[in-house]
Amino acid sequence: MTIAHPPLPAAPAARTDDAAVADVTALLPTREALLERLAERLPTAGEAPATLLIIGLLRRDDGWPTPATTMARVTSLFARSVRGDDWLGSPGAAEFALVLEGPVLAAETAGARLVDAVVALGVPGLSAAAGIAPLSPELPAREVFRRATLSLTAARRVGPTTVIRYREPV
Repeated sequence: MTIAHPPLPAAPAARTDDAAVADVTALLPTREALLERLAERLPTAGEAPATLLIIGLLRRDDGWPTPATTMARVTSLFARSVRGDDWLGSPGAAEFALVLEGPVLAAETAGARLVDAVVALGVPGLSAAAGIAPLSPELPAREVFRRATLSLTAARRVGPTTVIRYREPV
């Protein structure tokens, strides 16, 4: 007597590299999560400083969107660069936000290093610029984000590997 066994389920279809890459880059927290993180992290009196660094990718070829494999390489680069309490997210297309623990001068150094590292990836036509805004107990999270975004916009206009810190007009 033979016993009939139900057929084994079919193996899942193999995923393409692009699908796997898209999943990885989509895992970063969004703009809403960034605003929540900023609100939670706004320093109080005597607390260590923190800074918002927003890095925007630049493409010489004006291609859109940036290929998923390129986004995965950049995401991996930034993920390897964050330290203990630092935070990484993606507030917009081809933009990365890092909430960095420490003074604004340290964030400027980190920003310069990271935009240079994007160029060092060797992706033809790819570079980056960055905007920085220190977190302040006097400012709401949205204002810190606005200031970093304004600085990023100015840095993009200046050109690749530019890092600009927000400063109040004199």
